[in-house]
Amino acid sequence: MRQHAILTAPHLKQARLQFVERGIRPETGVELRVAQSWQRSMSAGLSPLGGVDCADNLSVGNLRYARDLNHELISHSEPVIEYLFEQLRHSHSMVILADAQGVLMHTMGDLDFLSKADKVALKCGASWAENQRGTNAIGTALAEASEIEINGAEHFLEPNEFLTCAAAPILSAQGQLMGILDISGDHRSRHPHTLGLVTTAAQMIENSLVLSACQHQILVQLHTSAAGIGSVAQGVLAFSEDGCLVGANRRGLALLKLRYTDIAATRWEHLFEQDFEALLARQLRLAGRAEAVFCRDGTCLFVQMHSQSRGRQAMTVSVQSTQTQPLRSAQSIQSGQIDARWQAASEKARKLIDKAIPLLITGESGVGKEVFAQSVHQASARRDKAFVAVNCAAIPEHLIEAELFGYVAGAFTGAARQGAAGRLREAHGGTLFLDEIGDMPFSLQTRLLRVLQERQVIPLGSSVAIAVDFNLICATHQNLKRNIEQGRFREDLFYRINGLSLNLPALRERSDFTALCASLLREFSPVQIDIAIDLLAAMRVYAWPGNLRQLSHVLRAAVALMDEEQSCISWEHIGDELAAELRNASKGNPRLESAAIAELERRDAVEITGKIGETPTQIPQNAWMNSMPQEAKSPSKAQNLQENARQLIQQALQNTNGNVSAAARLLGISRQTLYRKLQGQ
Repeated sequence: MRQHAILTAPHLKQARLQFVERGIRPETGVELRVAQSWQRSMSAGLSPLGGVDCADNLSVGNLRYARDLNHELISHSEPVIEYLFEQLRHSHSMVILADAQGVLMHTMGDLDFLSKADKVALKCGASWAENQRGTNAIGTALAEASEIEINGAEHFLEPNEFLTCAAAPILSAQGQLMGILDISGDHRSRHPHTLGLVTTAAQMIENSLVLSACQHQILVQLHTSAAGIGSVAQGVLAFSEDGCLVGANRRGLALLKLRYTDIAATRWEHLFEQDFEALLARQLRLAGRAEAVFCRDGTCLFVQMHSQSRGRQAMTVSVQSTQTQPLRSAQSIQSGQIDARWQAASEKARKLIDKAIPLLITGESGVGKEVFAQSVHQASARRDKAFVAVNCAAIPEHLIEAELFGYVAGAFTGAARQGAAGRLREAHGGTLFLDEIGDMPFSLQTRLLRVLQERQVIPLGSSVAIAVDFNLICATHQNLKRNIEQGRFREDLFYRINGLSLNLPALRERSDFTALCASLLREFSPVQIDIAIDLLAAMRVYAWPGNLRQLSHVLRAAVALMDEEQSCISWEHIGDELAAELRNASKGNPRLESAAIAELERRDAVEITGKIGETPTQIPQNAWMNSMPQEAKSPSKAQNLQENARQLIQQALQNTNGNVSAAARLLGISRQTLYRKLQGQ
């Protein structure tokens, strides 16, 4: 925020000339930070009259490399940049994203202004660090790690005086400078609110980065009012499962009077009076309703908590007791309901994980290999340390070496100034999960093999070996032995990572399909949601080529399509393409009717016991069959499933003395569906 009006261009030029030629520091009128930036520019050997040398621009190849290194920053920034540009369209300006070195990564602007910007190298690949371009909003915001506006002749280099620029830094959840967001335009079009606009936009990007980087933590949104939660002004905190603060945005730290340096040393109980676990459990039950909490200094804030941790989500493989409980594919699936193959794999993994034996998990794409690996980590003695997942197929080939092994400062063009530890060192003390290891470039397999043999890693650009210690879990959907035969995977690496191979069953092969659906639905909705019997029967015989990932997307979309008064997913909530595939898979399938009958038996048991997924021994296995019309019992009859369903509804109405709501609940369908079935729809 400026403390006084900007001097006119002649006065600014005169003040800068006296400073450069006579060493007279401006005392009045010139912003203090601008004067300090002039000093740094002059110390870097720059002259105000010097031309703009574009020789430092990155080549196309190096720019692509730098953009890959900053892919996280760019991906979170692009939607905000597009939104910001829409607010500025036709204002003779442009929106710019620079990385932590001041190199321009992404620009968007009016065509008439872009031609002017090109003349001063205001384009992707150019560095606008202060020591190269003098005082400018991007470089000066970078130097001071603070938002700033530089207008007209406040720029140190005279060729840049036609610009007005406002820039704000973008920080990570731990306070690391990720990049700079800037709005630049013609100085004659300067608007006093531009700095506020770019600062707000930078906060939006920061919030997105914090939410993404802390996706395995417990997130806390907070504000001084309940209505402020979810806004750009909200605070965001990330806690580990034991209540340690591991990340935050700037607003969250400000609300609690903290600094980024306080993060690792601060715990929940240092900040709030309420018990962490009790509040989290209540928040999960409230499904996102804001709740008032009191800080230790008596301040009242409203918070909303979300368990992003894979150890707390449905569909994770969690462990209640590492001594007695098997690993499970969903938290709420009871042990007797888990698929036998999944449970057997879980028990083997639990026995080996703390014995320094590497695990190789195989299975089709989407079966839950990373979820399984996460649960194995949670069952290990290293559960309180890091679980570091690396998707070898998702990292650009020319970046995977830097991503895995890390690098020292200045190791290559575009490298971060402070270097990077690399994922292997981040996993030290915990578990390293290499997903899709079959896609790792052959040239890197040799380096990985050496690290696994020697338990030491040498960062790029360094000759110093650093010791690493982690549990190793690898996963792939490929046939690695076939890859070895084809010369695409090292045989010695295969035997190094394959202490024990565990194959996870495809969804179509699992016996706990209904329990998995129930677990997912409990995650997606705070109220109980059922699936219509005929639809669930068709789903149980479908092949599910996308496995659990596909099923999760289908159920999430179905819940979103339901009206408020509906409590049962039916065909109307399924996409047209999938519905057609389900019907095609069901035609002439002998398993279809038995699947429907099995589900009716299960729901009858639930109605009597009140417990989901539990079939009591005192209830006969053919309880529903005994209550069905004789025509529905015999698969040899010509009656189709729709007619059977209609007769089952009639029987349910008789059993409930004509109570439509009770009959619908008994069948696990909505009243609307019941009426449609009776009308033959």
